Amino acid sequence: MKQSRFIRWNKTLHKWPAVVIAFFAILFALSGIVLNHRDFFSSFNISRKLMPPGYQYKNWNLAGVRSSLYLTDDSVLIYGNTGIWLSNNQFTSISDFNSGFPAGIDKRKIYTLICYGNKLLAATHFGLYATEMKRPAWTKITLPVKEDRLTDLTIKDDTLIILSRHLLMKTTDLSRFEPILLPSPEGYEKKTGLFNTLWELHSGELFGKIGIFTVDTLGFVVILLSVTGLLHFFFPGWIRRRKKRLNSAGQLAHTARLNLKWHNVVGYIFVLFLIVNTTAGIFLRPPLLIPIASKQVGIIPYTHLDQDNPWFDKLRRVSWNDSLGIYLFSTSEGFYVSDETLNQPLIPAPSQPPVSIMGCNVLEQTGKDSYLVGSFTGLYLWKISSGAVMDFFSGEATEQVSHTGRPISDHMVAGWITFPGGKHWWFDYNKGAVALPGTGQFPEMTTEVIRKTPISLWNAALEIHTGRIFEHLVGPFYILFVPLAGICLILVLFSGFFVWWKLHRKRVTKPVSGTTSKV
Repeated sequence: MKQSRFIRWNKTLHKWPAVVIAFFAILFALSGIVLNHRDFFSSFNISRKLMPPGYQYKNWNLAGVRSSLYLTDDSVLIYGNTGIWLSNNQFTSISDFNSGFPAGIDKRKIYTLICYGNKLLAATHFGLYATEMKRPAWTKITLPVKEDRLTDLTIKDDTLIILSRHLLMKTTDLSRFEPILLPSPEGYEKKTGLFNTLWELHSGELFGKIGIFTVDTLGFVVILLSVTGLLHFFFPGWIRRRKKRLNSAGQLAHTARLNLKWHNVVGYIFVLFLIVNTTAGIFLRPPLLIPIASKQVGIIPYTHLDQDNPWFDKLRRVSWNDSLGIYLFSTSEGFYVSDETLNQPLIPAPSQPPVSIMGCNVLEQTGKDSYLVGSFTGLYLWKISSGAVMDFFSGEATEQVSHTGRPISDHMVAGWITFPGGKHWWFDYNKGAVALPGTGQFPEMTTEVIRKTPISLWNAALEIHTGRIFEHLVGPFYILFVPLAGICLILVLFSGFFVWWKLHRKRVTKPVSGTTSKV
């Protein structure tokens, strides 16, 4: 039967883009499975020597430094994604201060480090750790919460304030903790960010463990479809060469037919799920991320996001301002203030600096009512009382139009350090330490620091999944990798299903020729 031009076009559209996208689809699938199980993979590291040039530490880049903590006049701790390091204030010596943390560089991702009594406390991605100041031997402190992904620490009088992504905890003795669900903000509506919804849909977390298992299954399906599709592409050539050499290729032809059968069966069963998941994924990276970054949508009932807690997965930083008697919270929905009772609805700051959707990396109180705020959107001086916001680098007033800024700017601020004597450095994610005028160059990373700071398997998977790992090959165009690859994959899925629907579905009871079909 003669095929229509439209069907032939769909077969071509399915065949050649699929050959191109298969390798990348396998990378997406494998990396996605790793990303879905951070706890399990957090102990595994990869040498940075195996990564492209942009992943080598140089000048404390890649968020290697987030901030510092002075212990004495000549003793300072610096911390960030590299863990914690002890040095003198001239950085003429530096030593490892990570003893006791579990294996895996991911377990040494430090968000905040403070002195509390005679102990040092570290808020990490995997919980709260404590050690004595003189002998570093970090031990984990059990917290009365299910998820102990911490984001910040602060002190109010003699009370330690611990902030997680979901709630706040108080303690005065590190043995008894009081979890506090923060009150709803003024004018609260039960909504969440469209970005959050698509993120959890893409990972499967939106539907709990069943959803994560389903998305893991889709990952294995993508690998299966990619492998069987490539085999189907090469089978005709293999069969022709086998016939030419042995005058028979029956077993190979049978294998080809079986391969095509399972490619089609698995494809038509999962095609809708794959298209939905891929569509959600392409909106999680620029440029498609930009229009949805600040959009709010209703929460889907009975999903992981359907929580009674109005601050579920929204809390990022906290600062107790003793002069004003208020808490200042940085959240995924902007800055909010609360009185010390934490009983009244949180009030949104009427005018505030923009913060990247990736979160607030610097929140330093610089005066009675002024703060230094830094993220991948830039660095700003903010006066709460007047609402004045000034760009730190240009000195120009900034007119803020929404609580989020563009995802990245020319100054991707990852950290800030202040030394006695008015010395200041800020840390660009890509460039590393940048000195303010009159400060002098920040000391280079030592061989020991570089040797002991590999990249975690989880972070390597993230770089693959977002396409950033290809930046050294295509430059800034890497930003288009996810949307273009996603669109290509969707076209392959649509065209493949259409060809199956029009051709192979009608031939279920007939012999399937694995040597001639071009699907």
